[in-house]
Amino acid sequence: MKGAVYYSEAEALRNQTFIADVQQEAQKIGIELDLRTTHPTGPLDFVLFRDRNPLVARELEQSGYRLFNRSAVQEIANDKYRTFELATMLGIPAVQTFRPDKQLPPLPFVLKTKVGHGGSEVFLCHTEKDVEEVCSRFDLKELIAQPFIESNAQDVRVFMLGDEILGAVKRTGPSDSFKSNFTLGGSVEKYMLNAAQTNQVQTIARAIRSDYIGIDFLLPLEGGWLLNEIEDPVGARSLYATHDFSVAEKLMCYIKERLEV
Repeated sequence: MKGAVYYSEAEALRNQTFIADVQQEAQKIGIELDLRTTHPTGPLDFVLFRDRNPLVARELEQSGYRLFNRSAVQEIANDKYRTFELATMLGIPAVQTFRPDKQLPPLPFVLKTKVGHGGSEVFLCHTEKDVEEVCSRFDLKELIAQPFIESNAQDVRVFMLGDEILGAVKRTGPSDSFKSNFTLGGSVEKYMLNAAQTNQVQTIARAIRSDYIGIDFLLPLEGGWLLNEIEDPVGARSLYATHDFSVAEKLMCYIKERLEV
């Protein structure tokens, strides 16, 4: 069995450890897994797609390659407004999301690009001047607006492999930031989901037929949780920091099982 793990050149440099890990685990179960940073050519049983580019994913599918995750997952996960629409359709509690070219919530609120990730291109606006400054940098159609929700910079990321919950982590941002991202200096701890939360994340994964994703929920001070984003590709640093299993091993075994069906 032969496959490729696909990254952009820049992300391949940032993720060398994970790439080596998945290649090692693939070899253990008889899969030859090459790294590709350009359009694959030749016969491949699958492509583990680790880029944030739905157009490239769609091109690869049209060329006949089996992708993990599918381009349709990419299209939802890399568009935060479509993620909100999905949550609304499924009845999942979510952070209310607006299109700035049509409507804005009351200040303070958060402006984000629809395709940003890792806490990048996220701006907390307290004043009209803040809003004008952000809007001058981006096309309004590329932004979303969300009310600022007091959460002590805490959220939960749930890691899904198919409809199986690999694990969940609670992320807490540094004291001087409203962002909870682990890669921005936040802390992480293991988080246990209750029955209702388990049902909600499995509902999302089944609805979009995802393979390996992260689902992020804010933790408002008044309780409960609110869907904020879906991450594809999702990084596993916080999961490795809080759990004692190999994500790469589970991922490669999952792919082999799906291909052998």
